[in-house]
Amino acid sequence: MAKELSMLQYLCDGQLPSRRRQLQMVVSLSVPAVLAQLSTTIMQYIDAAMVGSLGANASASIGLVSSSTWLLGGWCTAAVTGFSVQVAQFSGAGEREKGRAVFCQSIIMAAVLGLTLALIGTGVSSFLPGWLGGKAEICGDASSYFFILCCALPSLQFRQLAGGMLQCSGDIKTPSVLNILMCGLDVLFNSLLIFPARHCALFGWRFLVPGAGLGVKGAALGTALADVVTACLMLYAACIRSEHLRLDRSCSWKPDPLCWKTAARVSVPLAFEHFILCSAQIAATHIVAPLGTVAIAANSLAVTAESLCYMPGGGIGTAATTLVGQSLGAGRRDMARRFARLSVLLGVSVMTVTGLLMFLLAPYIFTMLTPDPEVRLLGARVLRIEAFAEPLFAASIVTAGALRGAGDTKIPSLLNFFSMWGVRITTASFLAPRIGLYGVWIAMCAELCIRGVLFLIRLLREKWLDQILIAEGISKNK
Repeated sequence: MAKELSMLQYLCDGQLPSRRRQLQMVVSLSVPAVLAQLSTTIMQYIDAAMVGSLGANASASIGLVSSSTWLLGGWCTAAVTGFSVQVAQFSGAGEREKGRAVFCQSIIMAAVLGLTLALIGTGVSSFLPGWLGGKAEICGDASSYFFILCCALPSLQFRQLAGGMLQCSGDIKTPSVLNILMCGLDVLFNSLLIFPARHCALFGWRFLVPGAGLGVKGAALGTALADVVTACLMLYAACIRSEHLRLDRSCSWKPDPLCWKTAARVSVPLAFEHFILCSAQIAATHIVAPLGTVAIAANSLAVTAESLCYMPGGGIGTAATTLVGQSLGAGRRDMARRFARLSVLLGVSVMTVTGLLMFLLAPYIFTMLTPDPEVRLLGARVLRIEAFAEPLFAASIVTAGALRGAGDTKIPSLLNFFSMWGVRITTASFLAPRIGLYGVWIAMCAELCIRGVLFLIRLLREKWLDQILIAEGISKNK
């Protein structure tokens, strides 16, 4: 916690830390977030391997609805961001009580939105696989998987809320540790719920491992249970243990129109952005579906495999949101600019290395994910196409995080709309009937490169520094 406080001290004292110290701040906030991303990615790999061992149909059933689950989860994230960015800026301004008041308002939002999305998701779960063009043999499992995850959306909403608030108040370590714990719980619950009871041997001892044998349904239940446990722990950390967020009797639960209006100014464009991205993913799934079960499974597993490459960008982007938000909250445009650029440079450097590793290790990665030789071969080939886009993909991920810290979400959402629908979907729909899944991933690679260039232009033009501060009553930009 000392490093986070020293950063706030720089802001309060009006000092300009050295470039080395600024880089240390970025890294100190990024490492816990990257470790959390890594644990989540490992969880996805293990989940994919567990389900993949059941066959291509099982992998395809999850892959068919994965974009839809990302859409609902993205809306939860967007709603949280509108409130958490206010907390980041209030923290930078030293306005702890105002940050706590925002947290109270966000809890009301989480309860209403989480339940609403759960009702919508469960209501369409029976029809969704058919709408997406899934074949009859995978629609049943796909529907059950989506239904169970939608039932757990309130816990997902509260986990993201508490984690986002802790991060933006300067505590990235606690949510990172709890997210790592969630991954371990997910693996444990999945192993007990996916497979039937079986005998295992360890150091010459044979013992019975219990199991429910629920297959794809077990994978959804395992993830949902892990989310519920982690949400409870995350709320405890934020509501009771956090020095900055801890709730007490002075907190007002009466809706504050100004707070909600400010949150909407950030969250609505971000929700639109998630809709753009995920609806484009759903459209891409519809493009892939006619290519057959092998293509659907390879596409789903390749997306999972690629997450290992871009997870450092997500962690560094989280750090950039906190650093830029706190800097602007303190009225330090100079530090906001430097932190944004340093974060992007670090993200591009790291993801260039991970992209190279992904290209070299693609065949070995798919060996772990599925026993199906056709899925392995196709998945490794398309994954290698994507590796060339990783540096510019990093630029877009980290820049988006920095812009969120400034409350700049409208223009980024429009840039994503142009790149996803103007480039990826149109190109994929043209290439897929001609060269199959390769065409879909060539389109994805081209779109990510264009998106990275657009976000870099937005970053360097610096109009985001002129955004009106989200937090009312804090010092003006210098």
